[in-house]
Amino acid sequence: MPPPRTVGGGIHGVRAGPCRSPRTRSVGRPPACCTKSCVNEQTQPATVRVFIALAPPDHAKEELARELRAAQGAYPRMRWNRIEDWHITLAFLGELPVGTVPLLHGPLAALAADHRPPRLALRGSGVFDDRVLWSGIEGDVEELHLLAADVRSAVKACGVTFEERPLRPHLTLARARRGDLTSAAEIAEGFAGFSGLRWPAGRLHLVGSNAGRSRGPIHYRDIEAWPLG
Repeated sequence: MPPPRTVGGGIHGVRAGPCRSPRTRSVGRPPACCTKSCVNEQTQPATVRVFIALAPPDHAKEELARELRAAQGAYPRMRWNRIEDWHITLAFLGELPVGTVPLLHGPLAALAADHRPPRLALRGSGVFDDRVLWSGIEGDVEELHLLAADVRSAVKACGVTFEERPLRPHLTLARARRGDLTSAAEIAEGFAGFSGLRWPAGRLHLVGSNAGRSRGPIHYRDIEAWPLG
């Protein structure tokens, strides 16, 4: 607006078998189920925040990153997104039960194979709600909208309900801190004329997010990714 491959062990993490009490136990020794695997099972989140997206290739992101370096130095209090997290959201699904996520894999893989990669470019800048800095998208925008519509239909056909938001293709780059209503607009004005080279969006990404789970930075990771076309 607002990446089959598995990263970091996948969405499921470590799955351990049932804990069994030992036949004998020495005084002071922890129970057998106080092992790392059992703790991981007990603390495994029941839900995961999920969205479906495209991602610019590294060379396109680096092109924009060079344009932003001066602003990053001049506005250090902005919450700048990591370059590896830049993405174009097609459908935000919100919190899903962990067991529901695998149901999406087959339909999304088939859908990706049926769509040619749209050719896109990063262009210009803008602000949402005075605080969110973004870069715009140009190129095969009509194809991008068709892909997003098919993605949303495939998700609903899997029985997954989510809030449908209008598609406004963009990359979210940074957020101003609460109460700062001027920095994002000043930065956007500085690279409003940016126009990047075109590139094919080669893969469809099913992404997990840690947003809302801690006070630390928001990070994203691919649950799965499938080639387009």
